[in-house]
Amino acid sequence: MHEEEALRDNCPGPNSSESDKTDRNDTYADRYLERKYGTVRDFSQKHKTTLWYIFWGILLAGYLAMVIAACALNFHRALPLFVITVAAIFFVVWDHFMAKYEHRIKELLSPGRRLLDSHWSWLKWVIWSSLILGVVLWLIFDTAKLGQQQLVSFGGLIMFIILMFLFSKHPTKVRWRPVFWGIGLQFLLGLIILRTGPGFMAFQWLGKQVQTFLEHTDAGTSFVFGENYTDHYLAFKYLPMLVFFSAIMYMLYYLGLMQWIIRKIGWVMLVTMGSSPVESVVAAGGIFVGFTESPLLVRRCIQHATKSELHAIMTTGFATMAGNVLGLYISFGISPTHLLTALIMSAPTSLALAKLFWPETEISKTTIRDAMKMEMGDSRNLLEAASHGASSCIFLVTNITVNLIAFLALLSFVNAALSWFGNMFDYPQLSFEMICSYIFMPVSFMMGVDWQDCFMVAKLIGYKTFFTEFIAYEQLSKLVYLRKEAGPKFVDGVQQYMSIRSETIATYALCGFGRANALGLAIKTLTLIAFFRRDDITAVSVRALIAGIISSFMMGCIAGILSSTPVDINCHHILENAFNSSLPQNTTDVVVCCQSLLSSTVAMGPGEVIPGGYHSLSSLKNCCELLKPSTLNCTWIPDEL
Repeated sequence: MHEEEALRDNCPGPNSSESDKTDRNDTYADRYLERKYGTVRDFSQKHKTTLWYIFWGILLAGYLAMVIAACALNFHRALPLFVITVAAIFFVVWDHFMAKYEHRIKELLSPGRRLLDSHWSWLKWVIWSSLILGVVLWLIFDTAKLGQQQLVSFGGLIMFIILMFLFSKHPTKVRWRPVFWGIGLQFLLGLIILRTGPGFMAFQWLGKQVQTFLEHTDAGTSFVFGENYTDHYLAFKYLPMLVFFSAIMYMLYYLGLMQWIIRKIGWVMLVTMGSSPVESVVAAGGIFVGFTESPLLVRRCIQHATKSELHAIMTTGFATMAGNVLGLYISFGISPTHLLTALIMSAPTSLALAKLFWPETEISKTTIRDAMKMEMGDSRNLLEAASHGASSCIFLVTNITVNLIAFLALLSFVNAALSWFGNMFDYPQLSFEMICSYIFMPVSFMMGVDWQDCFMVAKLIGYKTFFTEFIAYEQLSKLVYLRKEAGPKFVDGVQQYMSIRSETIATYALCGFGRANALGLAIKTLTLIAFFRRDDITAVSVRALIAGIISSFMMGCIAGILSSTPVDINCHHILENAFNSSLPQNTTDVVVCCQSLLSSTVAMGPGEVIPGGYHSLSSLKNCCELLKPSTLNCTWIPDEL
């Protein structure tokens, strides 16, 4: 009926002109197309949700088919893909399940919770006593097995807690739940990663994957700077990694994956430690972004934050090591496993110490819903997010570059001035490193560092505290390199490298942005977000810096307690004793040292053999006779002059 009316309306009359006929035909065609595509549009809008489910279902089915095919071809090769897929499915199902049945689960568990609350007054003492007794027994057996250094680290941990309590802003207001839970979470994470085989292997594998992932930066770097970019390693190798990592982080932020991960980590700390939502989110975000970016996650909440929350926000920023500089330290040669462990352990430790040093005396005005509501960013698509991420890193790269230039130049000037001043008293050896070694030597010792290495670790802490952690880690990487070269430990009475245990503790103790020159930048960042809170931000800043620095020291103590690295092998001493006495020459240590010596030896031809690690030609000859290597012609080794 409607179509007949439409045809009637568009039928030309006897007096119609040719143009009128054309207009009527166009109008009819437009109405027909509008009616036709309007039906499709109405159908798509009506069933929009269903169509999206079908689309994502097809993609998911295709992905699962790909995973199954990869596992069928070679399961060992496809194991990482399989684990990632299973973990993703578990968390997605868990989120949907909790969103739908959370209230029912609470109702189901409410009788048990009421029973627990009614007996909690005496039950908590039983639980805490059991935990303390367990830690004491574990320390006794562990100390008997590994030595007394672990006990020194535990004493250092207790010492730092007592000092922070004595100098707390409100000692009588301290709530011990976040303190004990924060240290407990740190200890548990370290125990799983450093003392269990699966945990250590998992993080070792993860560290290698991060290292491999960051090496893709070389493709862009070589294109921009040429094939000889490695001649300037710091400028053209290390710093471009920050640009690449920042672009990836912004892409994950655009997709919402980063916010999801931060919410999960923040929720764990909120539930276990009892910290406020804004503190938990910022502490979790500090694992991935820097101390200037993490407060932006809760920008709207900072204006209403209490003084204790502001203190905790700044403390977590100073104590945590952002993921965007992780690749830089890995490329220096620092252990990826220990860096990743320190990255995760820093969040609960810093939050625990923040609540100890400035306890909460006000009522928090932020809710879980407000703190967990993080923005998706202003990028319109994935490629724009990557571009924004790369551009936003310009400030960080520039800041690192100018700081390294300025502080290394300043360090050189300070050392020259101190040497000139010391020369007045016949002591030209006076330097900034020497002063720091005496100031921080007790701290190094209480973390469990070997006494012989305390002064070296103290120098690194001085670099980090008064200059920047980049210089400290760069200096640590040189010490690691010298140890791996297995050269003489002392040259002209000067120690060249440290033990593996001391390197491990130093890696954790240097973690974080807790340095004097970061104080102004942190105040400026928070002031830009909440200008009218400027006085409160300034009031808590110094205490936050101290708490952030001590938090890193406490991580060093935990690493010292859990570190079970083997005692360093002094190959020079072992080889000299083995071949110059009647001791057996085929022991494990001798074989290991000989293998290291042969692998580092350079043979140019007859009479042109250079032994590695500053070993003597005599030791090289003896090792050659012991192992009879096929890769080295032992007749080329000349007699020692």
